[in-house]
Amino acid sequence: MTHNLVAALHPLLTAEASAEAHASGTEAGDLEQAVWLRLLEHLEEDGPPSDPHDWLRSAVRSEARRSRRTSSVERPYAGEPVDDLDRDPEQLALAAARRRALRDAVRRLPGRCPRLLEALLSPKDLTYREIAGELGISQGSLGPERSRCLGCLRRLLAPEVATREPRG
Repeated sequence: MTHNLVAALHPLLTAEASAEAHASGTEAGDLEQAVWLRLLEHLEEDGPPSDPHDWLRSAVRSEARRSRRTSSVERPYAGEPVDDLDRDPEQLALAAARRRALRDAVRRLPGRCPRLLEALLSPKDLTYREIAGELGISQGSLGPERSRCLGCLRRLLAPEVATREPRG
């Protein structure tokens, strides 16, 4: 059932997302992915929509409005974050050790996670579009993929950063 619904809605979603993307200031692929996610949530909670085509058009417009609202509120930083340059040698050594431990943990992650997180940690400050092109995935997949990878990294590092003091 779900496969038939997805197959039937795919061309309409592609067209609707392409039509709304420019005005909302987002990528068509990002809109498509957000609507697919909303459809899966809808299917889980309420089952299939009674009129899937109308539901899809409404969902695309709703996601486009959400994207416009979000982009109108987000502002880039005025400058680079401040770095405390007055650190003593011990602090510098500890910071370097933390960076090495983080990079070692990133390399132990499964699948695409090491490449994705290395790109995100890159001093080149790559954009999502550049990272997506480098990894060969859609730009809309980066956010969910990044969240999944960070969750894996958190679980991997949890035993290493847990406090080792006796409790009680």
